[in-house]
Amino acid sequence: MNWLRYALIAGIFLVSYMLFLEWNKFQEAEIASRQVAEETLSSYSLPTPPSDLPTELTDNSSTLPNPPAANNDLPMIAAERPETPVVTPKTDTGQFIAVKTDTFDILIDTRGGDIVKLSLPQHLAKLKETGSSFELMNQTNSKTYVAQSGLLGPNGTDKSSLDRPNYRTQQTNFVMSESDDSLFVDLFLDQGEVKITKRFTFKRGSYLINIDYLVDNQSNALWRAVPYGQIRRSDFKVASEVGFGMQPFLGAAITTREKNYAKYKFSKFEDEEIKVEKVGGWVAMVQHYFISAWIPDQESTNHYKLRKQKNQDLYILEYAGAWHSVEPGEQGKVQSAFYAGPKYIKELEKISPYLDLTIDYSWLWFIAKPLFLGLDYIHGLVHNWGLAIILLTLCIKIIFYYPSAMSYRSMAKMRKLQPMMTELKERFGDDRQKMSAELMKIYRKEKVNPLGGCLPILLQMPVFIALYWVLMESVELRHAPFIFWINDLSVKDPFFILPLIMGATMFIQQKLNPTPPDPMQAKIMQMMPIFFTVLFLMFPAGLVLYWVVNNTLSIVQQYLITRQIEKAG
Repeated sequence: MNWLRYALIAGIFLVSYMLFLEWNKFQEAEIASRQVAEETLSSYSLPTPPSDLPTELTDNSSTLPNPPAANNDLPMIAAERPETPVVTPKTDTGQFIAVKTDTFDILIDTRGGDIVKLSLPQHLAKLKETGSSFELMNQTNSKTYVAQSGLLGPNGTDKSSLDRPNYRTQQTNFVMSESDDSLFVDLFLDQGEVKITKRFTFKRGSYLINIDYLVDNQSNALWRAVPYGQIRRSDFKVASEVGFGMQPFLGAAITTREKNYAKYKFSKFEDEEIKVEKVGGWVAMVQHYFISAWIPDQESTNHYKLRKQKNQDLYILEYAGAWHSVEPGEQGKVQSAFYAGPKYIKELEKISPYLDLTIDYSWLWFIAKPLFLGLDYIHGLVHNWGLAIILLTLCIKIIFYYPSAMSYRSMAKMRKLQPMMTELKERFGDDRQKMSAELMKIYRKEKVNPLGGCLPILLQMPVFIALYWVLMESVELRHAPFIFWINDLSVKDPFFILPLIMGATMFIQQKLNPTPPDPMQAKIMQMMPIFFTVLFLMFPAGLVLYWVVNNTLSIVQQYLITRQIEKAG
């Protein structure tokens, strides 16, 4: 009645699998309901947005936070500190300007001309919620993530954090039409006979916003000011999209004269400010798949600072640029740029040196970057990221065919010697020295290197680890479908089929390898497929797909080599 026993085992396994699927759905529903509750709580008692604000952008919108009690929360100007005039603090809030392009849904507050909300319509918040743009920045009662900018100095627009300018605007709703390649949003400010225009320039298909100050100095005096920009963010957590135990980096990043890419968790600059002076450069807020970054004039010496606002849960990344002057009767421009969007390597490379390193490939970036470019090239041919992963894995296996073959030949020979090793263990099991001597004789006679199976694999490990980081960090895989039930390669397989297949391939591979002579070690190796299957249940489907393909190709190669050696012997 063996068939009955096997049927019962299969039935128990099937019921356990279905129970696990239901438990997983329950967990996801609990998390979703918690998030809805938090969003509802965060929007409670928010100020009513202006009546002329489009309804689709009003949810969770808010004014700027109350100004801090400090006298000045704006950057210090390096080399020269202008006299700050005595002013009456102004805490009034302007009105919102809604901007809609193919890449952005943005709210700009006319008080200060700050970006107080930014969503990315080409990236969904959740895969199944069509039309739900991914919200990168916002200001609510529960969190702060905004981008501020202005001019400091004798003729600056911003005198202190309590006295920020109220710009005028000709309209409160800007939309990029399908026939336009760019959109200009102008905010106007009068300083007596000096007219200042704060211009936001949006380009089709780009996540880079040019923010320029056009200065028309019709006065009789020299106009002087320094540009600055800030990213202000509270320490709220970003929900991980990659499964349990895997927390992508969240914090600040900057390029310095000593290091092309330096990253800091918030705790690193809670008590002590981090200051950097550099020609060009950038400062960025980094999270999984997305960043926001200030990129000032790349020809000027800029002063950067990472700090925590005193007595508030607010982290500030800022820069102050070089002095700009406009002679009487002349016109001038003060330039800066702000990037907010996905970590697209090719776009970040063009903006500023080393900004692409915010795609954190770990210390193996010099291997990971070519791997991604290869993956991207293949995707351009097949137009499916899952198929591109399969073909890239195949290319890597071809490149490492001979090192792998050496490894599998060594393991096949070791497997062939397994009966002789078992016999030696029975004869000299208590005399390890004698047994080792006899083993070495057999290795020399049969021309087997016991380390031959390890060294080729070690050579390949950096490539495999680098590819792991490529698949983890590539925003291109976010919400990218493969086939059938896998509609998002960046999250776990909803039915856990790929992890189960991966576990099966590991089991088959194990059967092709020689059994370890130590019984305890043999038992541990038998448990490895189960352990890795459980571990990979919550891994992104794209990463599991890579392991399945790699294991399958390895099985085929190892099987053919093993058969060849067994026939020859």
